[in-house]
Amino acid sequence: MESALSPRQLLALYPALGSLAQEEISALCAPEAVANLSEGTELFVERQACRGFPLLTSGTIKVVKCTPTGREMLLYRVEPGGSCVITSSCLLGHTTYTARGIAETPLRMLILPKALFEKLIAGNAPFRDFVFHLLADRIAELMLLVEEVAFHRLDQRLAKLLLGKSEPITATHQTLADELGSVREIVSRLLKGFAAQGLVSLARERIVLLDRDGLKQLADNIPQT
Repeated sequence: MESALSPRQLLALYPALGSLAQEEISALCAPEAVANLSEGTELFVERQACRGFPLLTSGTIKVVKCTPTGREMLLYRVEPGGSCVITSSCLLGHTTYTARGIAETPLRMLILPKALFEKLIAGNAPFRDFVFHLLADRIAELMLLVEEVAFHRLDQRLAKLLLGKSEPITATHQTLADELGSVREIVSRLLKGFAAQGLVSLARERIVLLDRDGLKQLADNIPQT
C-alpha cells in the first residue's frame, strides 16, 4: 500500500478540514505521518490514553467490546471519511478508551493531534459539526444494537446479519458469532437449523442464501406458513 497521501485526497474524504492552513494540511499528509497497518493490528485497547483523532483514508477498522472471558461484540466499523466515536468521546471527556480498535483489513490512516483536534472543536464550526454528527449517528446505531441484543432472539439477529452481507458470504462461524456477541457453538447450531429449513446452504467458510424471503420473515419475526 502506498504511503503517499496528497492534501487533495485528504480533503476529499474530510472536507471539514478545509479551513486548516496549507502547512498544517501538508504536515498531516507527510509520509512520516501516514501509517500503513496490516490486518489484525491493534490500534487501541481499553483503559489506554487517547493520543489523537484518527483519519482513515483506506481500509476498515472494527471497534469491539470484550468480556473477561475473551468474547467480543462488534460495536461498529470505521470506514474512510469517518472516524471513531469512542475516540471522540475520549478526547472530549478526557477519558481513556472503553473498547478495542482493530484493523479489519490492511489500512492507511493518520492521526489528527490532540491539540489540533481541540483547536478545531473550539473554533471551527464545520469540523465541530462533523464530529457531533458522527457522535449522533453512532449513538443511534448503538441504541439499535442495544435494542437488538435486549429484545430480539439470536436467530432473528443472525438472519438479519446474513441478509445484510454480500453473497456468497465468506465468513467463519466464529466471525459471525463475534459480530453477534455470541459463541460459535450456538451460531453453528442455528446455521445448521437454517440449512435444515432450506434457508441456506453451508460449506467451509461459505454460506449461500437459498431463501431470502424466508430469512426476512424470520428476521422480522413473521410466522412462516
